[in-house]
Amino acid sequence: MIMMRLLLSIVFCLGLSLLLPACRAHIGEMDDVWAKRAEEARAASLEAYHPYPDELTDDTNKMVHQAMDNNSTRRHLRKYTGACLATNPIDRCWRCRPNWANNRKRLAKCALGFGRKTVGGKFGNFYVVTDSSDNDMVNPKPGTLRHAVIQNEPLWIIFARDMIIRLNEELIMTGHKTIDARGSNVHIAHGAGITIQYVKNVILHGLHIHDISVGSGGLIRDSVTHYGFRTQSDGDGVSIYGSTNVWIDHLSMSNCKDGLIDTIEGSTAITISNNHFTNHNEVMLMGASDANSADAIMQITVAFNHFGRGLIQRMPRCRWGFFHVLNNDYTHWLMYAVGGSNHPTIISQGNRYIAPPDIRAKEVTKRDYAPESEWMKWTWRSEGDLLMNGAFFRQSGSPRKRNQFSRQDLISAKPGSYVSRLTRFSGSLVCKMGLPC
Repeated sequence: MIMMRLLLSIVFCLGLSLLLPACRAHIGEMDDVWAKRAEEARAASLEAYHPYPDELTDDTNKMVHQAMDNNSTRRHLRKYTGACLATNPIDRCWRCRPNWANNRKRLAKCALGFGRKTVGGKFGNFYVVTDSSDNDMVNPKPGTLRHAVIQNEPLWIIFARDMIIRLNEELIMTGHKTIDARGSNVHIAHGAGITIQYVKNVILHGLHIHDISVGSGGLIRDSVTHYGFRTQSDGDGVSIYGSTNVWIDHLSMSNCKDGLIDTIEGSTAITISNNHFTNHNEVMLMGASDANSADAIMQITVAFNHFGRGLIQRMPRCRWGFFHVLNNDYTHWLMYAVGGSNHPTIISQGNRYIAPPDIRAKEVTKRDYAPESEWMKWTWRSEGDLLMNGAFFRQSGSPRKRNQFSRQDLISAKPGSYVSRLTRFSGSLVCKMGLPC
């Protein structure tokens, strides 16, 4: 009897040892499935629909819902847990270095495109934001973000911890500043946005900016030595006004009252890269008026961004200047992707344009307020773009002159088939001290 029990035990153990790997593998597969479903549900809740501005009709809002429901192309949002991948030339400059937190200012070497000379606060001290409040517009409290950005000297601004900052009025910056949110989860939300006005050398990196409303205006300090009366702000996430050398990188932006990023009044030498945009109507405006010829000096690079769920138009809308739009992922739009008026030059290279199901919105481009006899003279070129689901780019003008700008000014674009890789890590990153970001 004892020998029989021992024999049965040996057989049972052998069988169990053979079955366990298969069971574990099956359990592992089921864990992956449920983790994927949980992540998709979380992503869907994060990208929940927000109402668009009042000028959109009920019919248009219904179209938004339908487009969001019907378009099955989604950014793969499942958390990446593998080795560090820096998939585009800006990120390769810094992301996979485990000592990034001890050498934060290396980031200032990494800008490319027209904003490549932007150094932000590289030549200044660090300023650590320890207080998320924003209660005094004239005499900001030391330790707050508003106190940091009005200082006259260059500063590299970082954050002591995760925080949500509700700006009571627009945040008006002085020049030579970097706002670097790496290592902290920082949201500018549920209040006014950021204004970069008549300054140079500004870097914004790693922030979440969303649910921005119109500021009521009033007395606001814009430097240590000056404050003045401001009218109400527009409700932009980031407003760039008469400024040069600006780099906006790895922001996650959605649902602002006006634009996510507006660039006007002759602002130039700007790069907008690696951002993730969702849930918004008028995404980016570059040049505020057909009458403002000062915007002819604009030179702006838009690279490696993901234009994601719930977007309608202006990605960007351009006037007057020169705009290099390359290697962006356009997975959603409702009206059009890239448009403009008053003879801007737009060079579209290596983007992926996935048209929505609505047959009326297959055209990538839109030219406003001009007859075809005029806009056919504007230089709008598509080179190496990947056009999907019926998308088409209506070109105009003569092919651009290859020696118009230096190699440093124009980032070398990959073909559109590379875009999902190049934009894989767009938006605010989760960075931990001592590890690649």
